[in-house]
Amino acid sequence: MLLRLPTSVAEARECLAEGAVPIGGATLLWATWQRDGFPETAMSLREVPEANLLERDAVGAAVILARMGDRVPDVLRLAAAGVGTGAVRRSATVGGNVVGSTLRCLLPAALVLDARATVLESDGVRETDLSELVAKRPLLLSLNWRPPLASTFRKLDAAPGGEPPLVVASAAHAEDDGRVAIRVAVRDGYEVVHAAATAADDPGETLDELRATALDDLPAAAWDVIRAQVATLAS
Repeated sequence: MLLRLPTSVAEARECLAEGAVPIGGATLLWATWQRDGFPETAMSLREVPEANLLERDAVGAAVILARMGDRVPDVLRLAAAGVGTGAVRRSATVGGNVVGSTLRCLLPAALVLDARATVLESDGVRETDLSELVAKRPLLLSLNWRPPLASTFRKLDAAPGGEPPLVVASAAHAEDDGRVAIRVAVRDGYEVVHAAATAADDPGETLDELRATALDDLPAAAWDVIRAQVATLAS
């Protein structure tokens, strides 16, 4: 297998056009390739500047999870810190987790940040939303968002070998109309459900608004965490 390391978006486009397979940190692909065979040519974005952003309002697809410290919002930092083992976090990338993984541990955090995705395709670079990113799996260059007022994240314990643990992420953003919006996203099994509500003086009103969304069908354990997070963010 030939590994290509483009140093610019233009070079990465050429690699894609020539059939190179993006590999991220390869933590998810290696076992599959060992079973099914390796591609002739693979490509890593680790030398492309746009894929290595690590800022208050953006993170590149090639950033390894272990690098995401205090420069990103708490919800994203905590989500990254809860992925796998230390060895996994030192090699797994943002792009591989959000686009390539079935668990997508970072997706709830990205959703509550109301993040947008910058993706690379054969005809150029464009911006899209997270629903299209997950559904069509284009090559992710970076995620960007408006910094939240506050955010938080919790992964619940789960039995070994059972269903994936519940994940609850939330964030509060100041909106242009003067409201404060609270966004909540929950991974229940392999599905991620998310919704938003207006922060009210009485957190119960915010919870009632969230209850009127797809979040209402979540198990009681998820709602216990949602209730605590909303109370913290609305205070």
